Amino acid sequence: MMNVLIVDDEKLIVKGLKYSLEQQGYKVFAAYTGYEAMELIEKNTMDFIILDLMLPDADGMMLCKRIRADHDIPILMLTAKDGDYDKILGFEFGTDDYMTKPFNTLELIARVKAIMRRAGKIGEGKVIASGSLEINWDERSAYAEGKEINLTAKEFDMLYLLASNPGRVFTREEIFRQIWKEDAFDVRTIDVHIRNLRDKVEQDAKHPRYIMTKWGVGYYFNKG
Repeated sequence: MMNVLIVDDEKLIVKGLKYSLEQQGYKVFAAYTGYEAMELIEKNTMDFIILDLMLPDADGMMLCKRIRADHDIPILMLTAKDGDYDKILGFEFGTDDYMTKPFNTLELIARVKAIMRRAGKIGEGKVIASGSLEINWDERSAYAEGKEINLTAKEFDMLYLLASNPGRVFTREEIFRQIWKEDAFDVRTIDVHIRNLRDKVEQDAKHPRYIMTKWGVGYYFNKG
């Protein structure tokens, strides 16, 4: 699991980003000041930092320079400013990318993945391809017809479990234990997630191509 640090004093932005990144399978840390950020960086191994330019106790660019002095961590800068000078200055201080508020969360996540890929944090391995469907474990992403599918963390884990074992039928209990890591399970939880997956992955959810039902037993992936 990749560790992502969000450094921003706007709590609503932090809350929204934290939720969205956690849905992608990242472990997210939050800091609202430069001091808190440095404490977290020294105590934890961070794989990526989303850093606001304006903090109550620090200048984001100087904080970026300080982080860069001791750590090789990809950094995406957030700012309310939109001038070319600020962008250039940000890159000079070591940022890998730059986004202006307000921003599109899905675009931000896509940029995080792209920067991590370039930095070697995630690779192209563990890719499952079937028809128009592509699932990448390292990126924790799935694509259909070349377009990324917006999956929750549990939906992705379930899809990857089935797709990495094509033809093998998993009972609902097996799926629950492997994904939720718990013994007690609710049949409805699995069925709801399967229905949501089909809605997102299949061209026709009522006539699925990939996520199949073995009546009376469970579910399996049809590689076709």
